[in-house]
Amino acid sequence: MLKILGRTTSINVRKVLWAAQEAQLPFIHEPQWGDELSLKSADYLKLNPNGLVPVLIHENGILWESNTICRYIATKAQRFDLLPESPEEKADVEKWMDWQATELNSAWRAAFMALVRKNDSFIQYPELIAKSTDEWNSKMLLLEAELEKNGNFINGKQFTVADITLALSIHRWLLTPIIRPNTPAISQYYQQVLTRPAAKLYLDPNIP
Repeated sequence: MLKILGRTTSINVRKVLWAAQEAQLPFIHEPQWGDELSLKSADYLKLNPNGLVPVLIHENGILWESNTICRYIATKAQRFDLLPESPEEKADVEKWMDWQATELNSAWRAAFMALVRKNDSFIQYPELIAKSTDEWNSKMLLLEAELEKNGNFINGKQFTVADITLALSIHRWLLTPIIRPNTPAISQYYQQVLTRPAAKLYLDPNIP
C-alpha cells in the first residue's frame, strides 16, 4: 500500500492525496511530517534530502516532488483519463502541471507568505507584496483566457491531474486577501471541479 507523508496544510501534499483519491488507490496518510524539526530529522532526510513534503513510499522505493508523484499515481493506477497515454495528450497535461509549479508558484510566493502565512521575512516589504500580487493576478488572467477557450477543464472535457494542481492554486488565490480581477471562466471552472467528491476533501475553505 502507498504511504503519503506530509501535513495537509501543504498544497503539494493535498495534490498527492487528491490524485490518490481520484485514482482510487489505497494509501496511508502520515500527516505528522510537516514541522521544521521533523523535516530536518535524519530519518526524514533519508527519504527526501530536500527536507520538504510530500514524500511517497511505495513497494519499490521512494518518490518526492508532488507533480512527479501525481504522474506516478495516475500511471500506476492505469488511469489514462487522468494522464493520457499518447505523447501529445500527455504533454498537454504535463505542461500545465509544470506551469503551475514554476510560473504560478513563483508569482504568488511573497504575497501568500506575507498575507496568509504572516511570515516576517515578507511582511516588512510592501512593495514586494504588491509586485507579487500583480504577477499572481497576471498569471490568473492567463489561465482565465485558456479556460474561456477550453471548456469544462484545462484540456477540454476531460478532468486530468493538471486540473488537480490548477484547482488547488485557484483555491489558494481565492482565499488570499488580495484584490482580484473579474474571472468568470475561473469561477465556473472552480465550481465544476467542486462537484467531484474527491475535490471536496482537499478544497477546504479553511485551508488556503
